[in-house]
Amino acid sequence: MSVKLLAHTKLAEQFAIDNEWYACVDNFGYDATDSQAVALTAIRTCYSPNKPSEIFEKEGGKYFRQDASDGEGGTEADRLFRHITRSGHTSTLEHISYTFAIEGVSRALLAQLTRHRVGFSFSVQSQRYVRMGSGDKSGGFDYVVPETVGDSPVEGYTRLRGFDEEKGVPIMTPLSAREVYGEFMEEAQKAYDRLRRAGVPAEDARMVLPNAAATNLTMTANLRALLDFYGKRRKGRGAQWEVAELAEKLREAVVAVDPWVDAYFAST
Repeated sequence: MSVKLLAHTKLAEQFAIDNEWYACVDNFGYDATDSQAVALTAIRTCYSPNKPSEIFEKEGGKYFRQDASDGEGGTEADRLFRHITRSGHTSTLEHISYTFAIEGVSRALLAQLTRHRVGFSFSVQSQRYVRMGSGDKSGGFDYVVPETVGDSPVEGYTRLRGFDEEKGVPIMTPLSAREVYGEFMEEAQKAYDRLRRAGVPAEDARMVLPNAAATNLTMTANLRALLDFYGKRRKGRGAQWEVAELAEKLREAVVAVDPWVDAYFAST
């Protein structure tokens, strides 16, 4: 699995210039991000007599220059973000978004992921238009192997390993779970290839491909949706290992550009 951040909320160039945003960051001595400026504007729009375009100019200093009055660290902006999140007014976080390239995940994960619809946008690699034949550009379909599919023997599945000359009998040994899993994937590929050679369209031949078949997607989500997803799918909440791993990688990608958000993931 690979998760890469493609884009995230940035201030419009003219707004940043008008508000001397980057100069203000230096002057305040505070490592604020563009997303924090957007969050402040969205939150204060609900409570301020000032216009949204004026809020940072007129109120930014108050929030980014002063230490938090709640004793929990950071600035007054951090205190405001904590207060809004705890009070449930998280619709203001919907104005902050992130776009990810998610690669090498299973179709089983995709089915779980796309149940999260509000605040998410998906563009998924098509098995209809991307041919998955062994001789196609894809080279055949890749697949995901769970860690639980290991070396334990599978009852009823054996393979000829040799021949006992003395006893005159074949030597059969059980197949491991990993071998059974791999053989099934090979058979699925062969079935797909045969169907395609028989003239079956790719959109119908794909029906034999398993849930383990790997896919790629571009996904955009707002911060509120990501926090909700992480709270439900993170490790320890009963989620399957693959979607739990995705939840953690999404968090890591977001926090790398917006460190201030880490506390909100931790509290979900």
